[in-house]
Amino acid sequence: MEKIANILARKYPHFHTITPQSTVAQAIRQMQCENVDYLIVLDDKENFRGIISDHDIASKAIMKKKNLNKLKVSEVINSQLPMATTNDSVEHCMQLMLQYKTRHIAIFENFSFCGVVTGDDIIEEAVSHRHEIVDPGSVFVNFPG
Repeated sequence: MEKIANILARKYPHFHTITPQSTVAQAIRQMQCENVDYLIVLDDKENFRGIISDHDIASKAIMKKKNLNKLKVSEVINSQLPMATTNDSVEHCMQLMLQYKTRHIAIFENFSFCGVVTGDDIIEEAVSHRHEIVDPGSVFVNFPG
């Protein structure tokens, strides 16, 4: 499998971002409009602060019956993501996701934020290289369809 830099190159510049001062209601609307399950939280100086995901919103806001129109993204974000570099392998990020039980890895290069790699990105990478993953001696059954 390849380096994380290659996955980010396919995603960039399509990172979905929001500010910490935005409300959770705004984040939900943006996630719905952009059809994503997380947003990258960047401050006014474009510094990475964390992510806000559908899981964070459900567990930290909705289940606690918070007012989503008043609750700020900064109160809900996950800022404790595991980190990797653009030179790390996809396998390394898979191990981090398993170890930390997360679906998101923050990627940095020389202390500069580069993006987020998700479990979906890892699956897409694995599927695109399935010939490297599947044992060539295994038997497959084709069903009509």
